[in-house]
Amino acid sequence: MQIRQHPLEFRVPPPVVDAACALLMWLLARAVPQWQLSCPDSWRWGLLLLWLAAGGGVALAGLLAFRRARTTPNPLRPQQASALVTGGIYRYTRNPMYLGMALALLGWACWLAHPLAFACIPLALAYLQRFQIRPEERILEQRFGEEFRRYRQRVRRWL
Repeated sequence: MQIRQHPLEFRVPPPVVDAACALLMWLLARAVPQWQLSCPDSWRWGLLLLWLAAGGGVALAGLLAFRRARTTPNPLRPQQASALVTGGIYRYTRNPMYLGMALALLGWACWLAHPLAFACIPLALAYLQRFQIRPEERILEQRFGEEFRRYRQRVRRWL
């Protein structure tokens, strides 16, 4: 059964979505500087580095799991997946690369210390959820059937 695809599905690479979100966060913080939260620079830098390291580690663990399984990490071509990766970090989250990018955005928001920057993160996640993750899962279910359905039941999408 062929399901009709929305025109935005798989159009914008997830790193581009997150880069656009990061730019929007910065622009909003610059546009309304009076809303910036009072936070010492040492805290801002510390939180930025903490969340960047955490996000980078989670995303890298996901990428390495794909490499070990010898399957494509290309988010724009999930139909080319040659294996369903369920080990390593994928025992805890079905989307470690997207989770890692979200944690990096959280670090950026902490560095900006601006409420509008924090408000942008759910927008990027909603876009990814609708136009990337759900379509990926639809294709993985078609490709791997019951194996993917069992995996989806035991492992959460995010955490």
